[in-house]
Amino acid sequence: MRVFKKIMKWLGLTLAVILVLGGAFLAHSWYFKPVNINIFFARAFLQVALESPEMLSSLHVLEQFGIKGHNAKLDDESMAAGDRLFDHLKESHEILLSYEDEDLSEGDVMSKRIALNLMESLIEAEKFRFHNYPVNQLFGIQNGFPSFMESTHQVHSARDAEDYISRLSQVDRQFSQVLEGLRHRESLGILPPQFVVTKVLEEMRNFVATPAEEGILMVSLTDKMKEAELDEDEQQRIALEARAQIENTVYPAYGKLISYFESLDDRVSENNGVWALPDGDEFYRLAMRLFTTTGYSPDYLHDFGLAEVDRIQTEILVILEAEGWDTSNGFNVAITEMAEDPGFYYSDSVEGRDQILADYKAILDEISVGLEPYFDVMPEAGVEVERIPEFKEKTSPGAYYQQPAMDGSRPGVFYANLYDIKATPRYGMRTLAYHEGIPGHHFQLAIQQQQKDLPFFRRIIPSVAYSEGWALYAEQLAWELGFQEDPYDNIGRLQGELFRAVRLVVDTGIHYKRWNREQAIEYMIENTGTTESDVVAEIERYFVMPGQALAYKVGMTKLLELRDLARAELGDKFDIREFHNVVLTNGSVPLDILEDLVKQYIAGNKQI
Repeated sequence: MRVFKKIMKWLGLTLAVILVLGGAFLAHSWYFKPVNINIFFARAFLQVALESPEMLSSLHVLEQFGIKGHNAKLDDESMAAGDRLFDHLKESHEILLSYEDEDLSEGDVMSKRIALNLMESLIEAEKFRFHNYPVNQLFGIQNGFPSFMESTHQVHSARDAEDYISRLSQVDRQFSQVLEGLRHRESLGILPPQFVVTKVLEEMRNFVATPAEEGILMVSLTDKMKEAELDEDEQQRIALEARAQIENTVYPAYGKLISYFESLDDRVSENNGVWALPDGDEFYRLAMRLFTTTGYSPDYLHDFGLAEVDRIQTEILVILEAEGWDTSNGFNVAITEMAEDPGFYYSDSVEGRDQILADYKAILDEISVGLEPYFDVMPEAGVEVERIPEFKEKTSPGAYYQQPAMDGSRPGVFYANLYDIKATPRYGMRTLAYHEGIPGHHFQLAIQQQQKDLPFFRRIIPSVAYSEGWALYAEQLAWELGFQEDPYDNIGRLQGELFRAVRLVVDTGIHYKRWNREQAIEYMIENTGTTESDVVAEIERYFVMPGQALAYKVGMTKLLELRDLARAELGDKFDIREFHNVVLTNGSVPLDILEDLVKQYIAGNKQI
């Protein structure tokens, strides 16, 4: 059911509109086809959102109306809940088709097109709804639950703290529902790779071995209560109740999941791509299409990746030679020698890690004040830099971004992985900060959220090829604007792009050409110069998220193609700010729809 958590996060609604509607009109709009398509969007996605109290807590929209009951609940992760979601999607799809385009405004036609694209993609994926590993080394209930409680559950009052305890009390029910889905997958012949079993067992055993008062669940709650300045007696009472729930409910629930994975340990011995699953080749092609929003074949993207690897490596070698490095022995030797220079790294200490975070903040502060000539629209929400929680950083990616709360109560956060100090060379920090923060994910997601003229669902749905393509585009844009003048910073940028080109090769290699884990790791180390710890985490990520890694380079390539098209067609009329407005203010859209929007912008400006 964790896959449905992700699906639910794609959906949303104009909650304020629904809440202010009243009486017979509300009743009619709820049970029958709404007269206005925007009321339909609100209703359709509200009906989904109300099934996910965790998503409602994350959005933090209802609280302003005094509605807080969802903050005491955890999502229903049962197979029956998944059935209800698909039934709702199919029903909503049929209703949406009944709205005729000629009766709609131009904006509503676009919203209808985007909603249909989303619904049809999800409905098409129903056949493969169990072709995943909902508990894996990257994400799943085992680390998603404590992360959610730490990062999303807000505590401003005693009631909020009691809601925290209520959620702790529901962990056994939710974990049992996940186990139901895992056993069903097993009956279908869908089992995770061996490394997944090993790593989630290590993660969960370490979690329950930590005394309750030292674990993230207790520490987070006590910190939040102190910050909220709750009465001392209240804090002590609630802390005792929370500790009891962790020891008597949460840890035993983890114990059940641990026992299940221990039972798998003797039966899972291989690390195969999804080709080994029932109808695995068909599933992979669907995953490719859904993540890239294109019809590219595995062979095309594999070959495109190989060509891009050659091009980018050549550019890096030119810079290395100009900086005095010996490149006569080829890319891998040269980039490895550079990466081994201790001058590029921080001290492996608390002070060194604190300095990394401070320097990331300085990088974002610097670029923030230099973007006005290139962007008309800026994010209203701020962005902070934090370390990935230590309990999960060993198996986490190098960084990730959490978007701000809709009501402004929480800023965007760029989380940096500081587990392996050698995974944070100075020359790669600017590119990573631009990708995750400004003008990358933070710009795209925060600006998307604040587009109040769009239907609410368009303000929160993602399209991976679009969003990750934008983040990669932002890396190159920052370089084009002069924020990476140091040639080593430019090597860091090119290494980032090389990394995504290699992803095209290894993802298709694993899932289509049947590469094993070691073969993929060897290729990535040989062709990126990235530390082995990062490469292992990346390759194992591709095993559990087939097709997702393809979206980055595909999206970036399309954005650059569209910018080049607009420049060529408009000449002196081309304005980079207007181009960025088109890309950023229409929400996260499939690449074919983005291309249509850019072509409309070009046609409109040609007529001026």
